[in-house]
Amino acid sequence: MTGLEKMQNQILDEARKNAEEILEQAKKEAAEIREAARMKGQEECSRILEKSRTEVKNTEERSVSSCALQKRQVLLETKQEIIAQVLEKAYHTLTEAEEETYFQIIRKMLGKYAAPQEGEICFSKKDLERMPKGFEKEIQAIARENKGDLVLSKETREIGGGFILIYGGIEENCSFQAMFNARKDELSDKVHEILFS
Repeated sequence: MTGLEKMQNQILDEARKNAEEILEQAKKEAAEIREAARMKGQEECSRILEKSRTEVKNTEERSVSSCALQKRQVLLETKQEIIAQVLEKAYHTLTEAEEETYFQIIRKMLGKYAAPQEGEICFSKKDLERMPKGFEKEIQAIARENKGDLVLSKETREIGGGFILIYGGIEENCSFQAMFNARKDELSDKVHEILFS
């Protein structure tokens, strides 16, 4: 083997060695890159999984909250309907009460609302027709107890029960409907307390 061949072989050996080192380094770097990518992939997977779990939990909480709110709204609406039905039934029971009971209620209302002045009282056509004998005198007696004077009007009003008082041209609506409307909140609260407490 000549000197030139030895040199060539030495250069080739060094080149192979260099190539092997470079290849080994490249494999090592490739392995590091793969490992880094795998770790990053796992971290990203974990982050996405955690984010998904959080979103699912939040969605569940919102769903539970929304269901609870809807349940409360339905319950409230149902309670309000029941209270309205009870008040409506009470109103009809009052307006359809038998004559003696009905006019006893009118007497009590007159005692409360008759003013100490001269005035007039109007009833519905139905009440005028079924008014007990001597009730006009009872009206006057109750008005006198309140230091006033009431005349029974032959003019009727379109009311479902109760009466209208007129003092000096000013009408005071003492119909059952007006009384129920004026005390609706208070009556609703009482019915609620009785039924739902």
